[in-house]
Amino acid sequence: MKVILVNGSSRKEGSTKRALLEVERALNAEGIETENFFIGTEPIADCLACLSCRKTGKCVFDDKVNEFAALAKDADGFVFGSPVYYAHPSGRLMSFMDRVFYSAGAAFRFKPAACVFSARRAGSVCSMDVVNKHFSICSMPIVSSNYWNHVFGNSPKEVEEDAEGLMTMKNIGKNMAWLLKCIEAGKAAGIAAPDNEKITTNFVR
Repeated sequence: MKVILVNGSSRKEGSTKRALLEVERALNAEGIETENFFIGTEPIADCLACLSCRKTGKCVFDDKVNEFAALAKDADGFVFGSPVYYAHPSGRLMSFMDRVFYSAGAAFRFKPAACVFSARRAGSVCSMDVVNKHFSICSMPIVSSNYWNHVFGNSPKEVEEDAEGLMTMKNIGKNMAWLLKCIEAGKAAGIAAPDNEKITTNFVR
């Protein structure tokens, strides 16, 4: 079983990476393989809703989104991390997630996911709400902890002082590992994922 940890910060080794590292350590301790994915510092285009992906199976912009979508097909779970800007996740992560979930939703269906945030002071709960909506429209079990999924600190050094935040990250990893093992046991017992219906309705006045 493998979990991909996505760093949505423009700083590869910043506070968000430190939060993800704590989740990763807990996953590894439970025997879960992990892979880190940094979305980079290059501009990431927003989704055009051009529907090209419906014909080709990939996003029309051939960048980190398509690279990640290919990896996601073989992953069993995901953790998306971001710093908090103006009580909101980073714009690059939002554009990245909008496009990858729109163009490659099948790669995520019924796979557990969690989000984690680093904040200097506030805004992380609002950010959780935004990211979790990607999971909820894709039939993904959302992995929680025993407190809000964030660490406080303006630098990795400051995050090290947030004992409660790091505990929360550790418990996300433990809970993710537990859920992955439960899903694996269910598959072994012959329990298949549900065959959900898909109906799209437009409301016009």
